[in-house]
Amino acid sequence: MFEEQKIKGACPHDCPDACAIVTTVVDGKAVDLRGAEDHPSTAGKLCNKVAHYLERTYHPERLRTPLKRINSKAEKPQWQAISWEEAYAEIATRFKHISQQHGAEAILPYSYAGHLGALHYASLGHRLFYALGASQLDRTICSAAGGEAIKLTIGNTVGTHMEQVVDSELVILWGTNSVTSNLHFWSRVQEAKRRGAYLISIDPYKNRSAEKCHEWLPIKPGTDAALAFALMHCLVRDGKTDEDYLNQYCLGSEEMKAMVGAWSPAKAAEITGLSVAQIESLAARYGATRKSFIRLNYGLQRHHGGGNAVRAISCLPAFSGAWRERSGGCLLSSSGWYPLQNALMQMPELMPTPKPRMVNMSQLGEALTTLTPPIKALYVYNANPAAVAPDNNQIIKGLKRDDLFTVVHDCFITDTAEFADLVLPATTFLEAEDIHRSYGHSSVLFNHAAIAPVGESRRNTRVFRELAQALGLTHPALYESDASLVRKAFDWQDPKLIDSSLAELKDKGFVHMQLPEAPFAQGGFPTESGKCEMYSTKAERMGLSPLPSYVAPLEASDALLCGQYPLSLNTPPAHDFMNSTFANMTRFTTPLAAPEVMVHPVDAATYGIEDGAWVQVHNARGKVKLKAKISDTTRQGVLTALSIWWRSLSPDGQNINALTPQHLTDIGRGATFYDCQVAITAA
Repeated sequence: MFEEQKIKGACPHDCPDACAIVTTVVDGKAVDLRGAEDHPSTAGKLCNKVAHYLERTYHPERLRTPLKRINSKAEKPQWQAISWEEAYAEIATRFKHISQQHGAEAILPYSYAGHLGALHYASLGHRLFYALGASQLDRTICSAAGGEAIKLTIGNTVGTHMEQVVDSELVILWGTNSVTSNLHFWSRVQEAKRRGAYLISIDPYKNRSAEKCHEWLPIKPGTDAALAFALMHCLVRDGKTDEDYLNQYCLGSEEMKAMVGAWSPAKAAEITGLSVAQIESLAARYGATRKSFIRLNYGLQRHHGGGNAVRAISCLPAFSGAWRERSGGCLLSSSGWYPLQNALMQMPELMPTPKPRMVNMSQLGEALTTLTPPIKALYVYNANPAAVAPDNNQIIKGLKRDDLFTVVHDCFITDTAEFADLVLPATTFLEAEDIHRSYGHSSVLFNHAAIAPVGESRRNTRVFRELAQALGLTHPALYESDASLVRKAFDWQDPKLIDSSLAELKDKGFVHMQLPEAPFAQGGFPTESGKCEMYSTKAERMGLSPLPSYVAPLEASDALLCGQYPLSLNTPPAHDFMNSTFANMTRFTTPLAAPEVMVHPVDAATYGIEDGAWVQVHNARGKVKLKAKISDTTRQGVLTALSIWWRSLSPDGQNINALTPQHLTDIGRGATFYDCQVAITAA
């Protein structure tokens, strides 16, 4: 009779839902994985991806031992299994040589949100590369523009609690596909709909969520600020502003009113591609109730003007007084509520003086091919930049350099690992302890290791401790235990957690922060002034406009470029992929058969594209072979390609990020994936 155990854990992947999970283990093997019934947000339900996570954990292609490349990077890789000790010795020798010959800044770590646990995401890895004096990584690729922008307006990445949307009368999904990327929020939206709420989706693509809304507004990519300004214009014009709220709890409302006075619905319609009637209708609905919930997401800030778009939209709940209601307001991320002790975890004081240079992860292609002095070593973990980063043909060019020493720590031979010198097997969340926050709800979660590491896979923290030893580094902070890191990840004396404890968290699997139901009903914003800062002196000090402004899409505004590449490219997430995670599982790729591009019927007729035919989507950065799907779910003038397919599993060895640019956003130095012009031809 085998012993059955129920192990409490948490999903670490890049999703706002941060689900609480219960794994059934029999005789040391995980046999079942379910959402925790007692966690209010998860409520026993997992997304389709994580519901099949055991297939990923025990995948036949899962890495089980360190591998060393034994042939040229210009060829399909050939690997030799080596021991961890040999791998550490090789890394230490190469890192020391590179530091002596070129300086430690020639070493670059590259990591992001492949694992969002506090230990795996940002602890000993940061400390090690700080202590080495390696180049710093500006981790901007996903949320930097929106995160920095909303901080300028309301002070932090905080907002209305997702649970409250059930009582909203109007729900606006602005640049988000909650069915795919925020499932547990969507269940609350459905309940609001059953109670009579009106649902509106603002997105260039009629995604799964938009299909279930009452109304879809197919906005042109990158024009969201213009729509927000027109809505404020209408609220002022029609006497629908909450003057008491604006006067008591806002800075710059009069300046903002004066500015939006020029943003008539007619002007915004010309820019956004929406009709005047659509804009007027949206403004009327928004002005009719304070119980209006705007769910922002990161798609709308992946344009040249994405930061200012988020600044503009985040002013709306103050204009209407929606912050007064527990079910009003807006939410981009809830991560700012958490008392996460980043400085204690990462210890930036380990960096030498002067601080090493900063390399933007959204411009990795340029960094690997043009940066001076050059990068000579790249250490990749929690990331797959050859698939997910923009302009990846330039990245591949850099990865193919014979003088670049590349190490990848991952569960599989990813697109990036294809070009590595060493590949190290990583654990999944089922095999390593961690502590978690969410950027969608307000629970702290604990992940107990459910099973022993598969093969010789090792967790990030263990690898960084052992690598520090191989490098001969002596600072005790590089050897801190996981148990100690868990204890210091959160400030348990913070008022939001004072009634909870780490012991309770480990036992229950999650604890809730104590937060006000309507956090800004009477001001109290975490800004310098304590008010909603429509006029931001902080932005002014940063060299930005103190008021939000409309910053047009970079490529779509270039008439010469659009003459060659007349179509905008939109690359939102595929339903069963999470960035590039899960995109190597046949369960999810087989039903799709091939990567597709959605083409509006008018565009299909214009460019001679037939449904189901192979096409080539291209620009000066690259070309990609895709199957055409003629559909009015993408707006005219916009091609929509759900992503992110692995290059190695695509029909022509390319994926959609061969086309996306390395330009940066107006705020936060973020990636501009959706600010991209292309052309399409029949293949």
